[in-house]
Amino acid sequence: MNGDAVDGRVRVGVLGAARIAEAFVAAVRGSTALEVTAIASRDADRAARFAQTHGIARALGSYEALLADPAIDAIYNPLPNALHGPWSIRAADAGKHVLCEKPLAATAALAEAMFAAAARNRVVLVEAFPYRAQPHAARLRELVAGGAIGRPTLVHASFGFPLTRLDDVRLEPALGGGALYDLGTYCVSLVNLIAPGRPARVQAFADWHPSGVDRAVVASLAFASGLLAQISCSFDTTVHRHARITGTEGTLDTGFPNNPPLDHPVVLELRRGATREAIEVAPLSGLRAEAESFAAAIRHGAAGWTGATPAESIDIAATLEAILASARTGAAIEVPAATYSA
Repeated sequence: MNGDAVDGRVRVGVLGAARIAEAFVAAVRGSTALEVTAIASRDADRAARFAQTHGIARALGSYEALLADPAIDAIYNPLPNALHGPWSIRAADAGKHVLCEKPLAATAALAEAMFAAAARNRVVLVEAFPYRAQPHAARLRELVAGGAIGRPTLVHASFGFPLTRLDDVRLEPALGGGALYDLGTYCVSLVNLIAPGRPARVQAFADWHPSGVDRAVVASLAFASGLLAQISCSFDTTVHRHARITGTEGTLDTGFPNNPPLDHPVVLELRRGATREAIEVAPLSGLRAEAESFAAAIRHGAAGWTGATPAESIDIAATLEAILASARTGAAIEVPAATYSA
């Protein structure tokens, strides 16, 4: 780090005053691992209002000023999707650790460039998937790896909600909008949790919004191992977020929420023949758990991080890139083999 705060917490600066930034700041308030100490916006007045509302010590009128600030150890990047790559690289080049919102990048090449910037500057760069910091994600991976459903052969993951605001940034093509990169990235990451690596081939179909972004996507993924997966995502459905993993001996059904209600457990349903078992897992604030895992990675190295590894994030980016290409062309896409090495 660029020096510790007096109480030892990692000092975080936030790029932009988006709604997800508000949720992040609220989630980490009171953490003993890190503290949001500055907010930057291209609108200085907006930054000042955000800081006052959320009890942040300093407000800065440009992203550049935040990256140049020696009192900041790390950056949380919740900017629109198209800005994740450029500003995460600039942050790394400024010597700041980076927690970047999903999707990390629109292409595998950009994701690789981002991790290369982190490596040459000896900083931590990680992709934000709050559900992966949760006990239910760890338990899901443990059950599958332990043979609870036999050999996994099929994975289905779906996420959707109704997006009705016509001025929503997620409908802007130039800013990397669309259901796939906003919602489908979670589904692809869930598949990656079960089947590490990238598919060999994808085929996708989309419904297009008048703005030009994908409003809904369905994609089939074929892995060299023989495992098949299907993901779906939509801005035009009721709220839903669930997955089913099917194996040779059973199935697992689960949600994969970022921030589940804290007053009751998250439930994974294991079915083997006529037997059903509800496996209860304690809920956590995913944003808080993820942020504290990020702080642990800064202090203790990769072993402190519970989320996607660099190789996994690059594989996720490669998969998303292929799905979108298939949806646009109507053709099946062969996914290039991974070339990245940590």
